[in-house]
Amino acid sequence: MKNYYNTFLVTLTTMCLMTCKDSPQHSTDFTQEFSFTKGIEGPAVNKNGDLFAVNFKKEGTIGIVNNKGEGDVFLSLPNGSIGNGIRFDLEGNMFIADYVNHNVYKVDKGTNTPSVWAHNPNMSQPNDLAINDQGIIYLSDPNWEHSTGNIWMVNLQGEISLLEANMGTANGIEVSPDGKTLYVNESVQRKIWQYSILDNGTVTTKKLLIDFDDFGLDGMRCDSQGNLYIARYGKGTVVIVSPDGKIVDEISLTGKNPSNITFGGKHGKTCFVTMADRGNIETFKAPFSGSYFKKINTK
Repeated sequence: MKNYYNTFLVTLTTMCLMTCKDSPQHSTDFTQEFSFTKGIEGPAVNKNGDLFAVNFKKEGTIGIVNNKGEGDVFLSLPNGSIGNGIRFDLEGNMFIADYVNHNVYKVDKGTNTPSVWAHNPNMSQPNDLAINDQGIIYLSDPNWEHSTGNIWMVNLQGEISLLEANMGTANGIEVSPDGKTLYVNESVQRKIWQYSILDNGTVTTKKLLIDFDDFGLDGMRCDSQGNLYIARYGKGTVVIVSPDGKIVDEISLTGKNPSNITFGGKHGKTCFVTMADRGNIETFKAPFSGSYFKKINTK
């Protein structure tokens, strides 16, 4: 019965997404072009609905954007640090991957003061991050020069451990809504891998979810049904992939270099996409709310 029910859910989700596909979508601009630098990345929405992304107006800042698409500097990172990925835990604390100084910064809920939560000089370039319901952080760590990468885990005490070394250029990273699967993509190799997450947060049973013949892969997020929304860098689209590795939709963007994506808006069904070539955020509607959005609004 359980296997039948899971199959039914996947089929129902696919049918809903395919219905949306019958009416092709195209994104619209949410912020002005080049209001952010070309290093715009890491969009994330907190429980209040505030949208954040890195490098507003200049490198090293975290920008905050209101519901009219108007931005301002929320904070500046110290010591020449430059952020990439941003995520919030279920308590409302912000975490920022700093690719310059090999840090993960933490910004406590209700403040705008960053402090170093985790540091490891052995990381090449901490890029994107994901957080499970317990607060364990997963970091992608690409080495662009050698087209290799690593995956790291940060435990609840801020201690970093290596989960996998010498994979492809690890970039987008996400945890499934049920917390049982870690997804990691490789930009240059154009592959998306899935791992089973163990009770202690470590991973096992690596399997290929899907691979692509062309264009790059960047940031990705899950919706509440477990579908992955993946930024196709160079192609100018966001592709939606079901939990069983099937492409069910693809959204066209104005720019060509989407760097990351998150969910927000009134019902959590608005996708915000950071565009590296345009220095702005584009948006489109999704059929389901984001996984994290749904959790923080039912907590």
